[in-house]
Amino acid sequence: MIDLRLLREDPDRVRASQRARGEDVALVDALLSADERRRSSGVRFDELRAEQKSLGKLIGQAAGDERAELLKKADQLKADVKAADAERDAADAETQELQLKLSNLVHPDVPVGGEEDFTTLETHGTIRDFTAEGFDPKDHLELGQLLGAIDVERGAKVSGSRFYFLTGVGALLELALVNAAMAQATAAGFTPMLTPALVRPQSMAGTGFLGQAAQDVYHLDKDDLYLVGTSEVALAAYHMDEILDADRLPLRYAGFSPCFRREAGSHGKDTRGIFRVHQFDKVEMFSYVTPEDSQEEHRRLLEWEKQWLTSLELPFRVIDVASGDLGSSAARKYDCEAWIPTQGKYRELTSTSDCTEYQSRRLQIRVREGKKVRPLATLNGTLCAVPRTIVAILENHQQADGSVRVPEVLRPYLGGREILEPVTK
Repeated sequence: MIDLRLLREDPDRVRASQRARGEDVALVDALLSADERRRSSGVRFDELRAEQKSLGKLIGQAAGDERAELLKKADQLKADVKAADAERDAADAETQELQLKLSNLVHPDVPVGGEEDFTTLETHGTIRDFTAEGFDPKDHLELGQLLGAIDVERGAKVSGSRFYFLTGVGALLELALVNAAMAQATAAGFTPMLTPALVRPQSMAGTGFLGQAAQDVYHLDKDDLYLVGTSEVALAAYHMDEILDADRLPLRYAGFSPCFRREAGSHGKDTRGIFRVHQFDKVEMFSYVTPEDSQEEHRRLLEWEKQWLTSLELPFRVIDVASGDLGSSAARKYDCEAWIPTQGKYRELTSTSDCTEYQSRRLQIRVREGKKVRPLATLNGTLCAVPRTIVAILENHQQADGSVRVPEVLRPYLGGREILEPVTK
């Protein structure tokens, strides 16, 4: 959530952020009004309580008719205090409810617009010319079937559409990717974490995933637990309700977990293969830093993602995501999109978001600097979303006979294997 003091001091900035996101600007004025009622009712309650205490002292010193009159006044004052307390609680609850609905402030350098209004910051690698090589590229599903690596038919039989099995070298390729990604993260100073895939509502709400993203979240009604769509949720809530000493920052974690997404708004999109699925595994980077360091940390996370994709020898570009395509918690987001040959376009493989103080305020995570305690900043960055990375590797490193060249970084995790050979013709 955003700082209410900032809202009061610069409401136009908050309105502009909401407008850039394409979200409800009226929410800003509703929150300002609720906050004013909260503060004024709090002052009114404090005044009445002070008057009540003073009256109590007078009653103790009075007698006869004067005491009777003061007791009568005390009864009325008691009712007034109770009403003021209820008004204060109602205004506070309304303020909190509206504050939780308000998205993070968009960074001023973020391009304004919708999904297609991003800015391309840089491109890396060379896109292969398969025509010049004398063959038409196969898509990842055909390659996966040739390699005995992907089985979507039995995935659908067992669990429904957008589920799959990774088999044989497909399963080994996932394990290689996870181990290689964790090795890179550990070398960069991240603490490896295996995180829960089920979290409580306060963890999910605290990270901002029960707002605009709620439609993509799986909820277990009987247990009131949520299946995470990213280990970001568990990593953000790891220090919930804690005060961290400044000398511990930055704190960096690399979490591995299964992830679950309903993909509610993706009917008809990416229905072939394993690019858009309901369950997948992912290695996620997460950082806790001081607010002053968040932009620099954001650039560091992006560099680690670029290092990873470069090590996989994939052509990719980096985009600055437009304001209308940001998640509610992100002030700014960079995506790394790999080239997918059979689609003829770049597709998102990793992303990194600067959430500034938005999540830490909701989760009550603060930093102690001497005698001062204040919210800190949180950032997240996908290092390896496994299925999409497998898609990019198979399609970009395929050969004419249906075999796939293994990037050097993965070979130690695949027993030195340099080529994935077809098992069927």
